[in-house]
Amino acid sequence: MPLLRFLLAQGIAWALVFAALKLGAPLTGLLLAATQGVLAALVSHQLRAARWWHLIHLGFTPLVWAASQFGVSASWYLAAFVVLALFYWTSFRTQVPLFLTNARTARAVLALLPDTSARILDAGAGTGSLVRPLAAARPDCQVVGIEAAPAPWLIGRLQAAGLRNLDWRRGDFWAEDWSDYDVIYVFLSPVPMAQVWAKAQAQMKAGSRLISNSFAVPDATPERIVPAEAAGGRTLYVYAPTAAPKNRDKGRKNRSVPPDAHAAEHR
Repeated sequence: MPLLRFLLAQGIAWALVFAALKLGAPLTGLLLAATQGVLAALVSHQLRAARWWHLIHLGFTPLVWAASQFGVSASWYLAAFVVLALFYWTSFRTQVPLFLTNARTARAVLALLPDTSARILDAGAGTGSLVRPLAAARPDCQVVGIEAAPAPWLIGRLQAAGLRNLDWRRGDFWAEDWSDYDVIYVFLSPVPMAQVWAKAQAQMKAGSRLISNSFAVPDATPERIVPAEAAGGRTLYVYAPTAAPKNRDKGRKNRSVPPDAHAAEHR
């Protein structure tokens, strides 16, 4: 789990720093903070954490030290933490940050929808930047957006007023049964894509489509690729999953298991 690795790397680095201080190492101020940061980054590397975690470790303690020099009230840090938590919620666990679909990409997705009435799911819908234009452009379709983080969900809730064919929900899209949908859109990260594909194959019905923004499914061949220059700077991967009957019950049984339970909401 990424958070546990972070805490372990920080703890080991601090233990090494304290040991060095006991041995008389002349570590104070910024030098102490920088030393701890380097040690934490090295431990993180040994723990095989993602590379971007190494950079976080490298700068975490030096930035805390730098902030302490300005005499900023601790309440500001608490406020910043609360705001970030409301927007990013469980991103530290799922490794899925907040990604917003731009207007050009939304138009490219709109062009991929079937001509007939369809049920569409945005799994991890952020502030609803995709589902709102889809619902407005296709009143014959039922559009569902599911978002876990409170702040993006609230923004989407306020902006979704008046769209009767848009069902805006706060919750876990992994717990949703995907068999009811004709099109499912995801804009997550590389981490959960294997689990997304497994759920799609287990639950999505014949003729349905999975559209992934930017992140391809490993070891799966897309039916179609919309290049970034034609989709607002984001490549769209379109897949045609086949829901094998023998796997459908298993997929439904496990649908509430979050991706990090296997290896990795929201955007």
